[in-house]
Amino acid sequence: MLRAVLCLACLPAAAGAETAMTSAEFEAWSTGKTLEYDVDGRHRGSEMHLAGRATVNAHVGKACRSGHWYPSGNLICFVYDTSPGPHCWRFLKVGDQVFAEFAGDDEPQRISVTLSTARNPCDPGVGL
Repeated sequence: MLRAVLCLACLPAAAGAETAMTSAEFEAWSTGKTLEYDVDGRHRGSEMHLAGRATVNAHVGKACRSGHWYPSGNLICFVYDTSPGPHCWRFLKVGDQVFAEFAGDDEPQRISVTLSTARNPCDPGVGL
């Protein structure tokens, strides 16, 4: 009986467990979709993920930029035509939510990431 109670007490913690997405998981999850990025409920931008790891980034208030991503250990790194980078992130699953954390920050800010089937609001080279 005690064992059952202890196991039940662990369930909420396990449901909220944080796991880093592998590059294969990230690719399967993102390809053909638009990732929407929000911080504290405010929209920061979106990024279309195309076949072959190609991307089109539309950050709020900035011109769109073409790029691509590649895996580096447990990080997903992005390189863009207008700012070569790399810009490396950890993509974390917490329950059914996904968050991105910029690699290298001592106290990384969590950015909420959701999927959309909509195209982002511009083509490469067109400002928002």
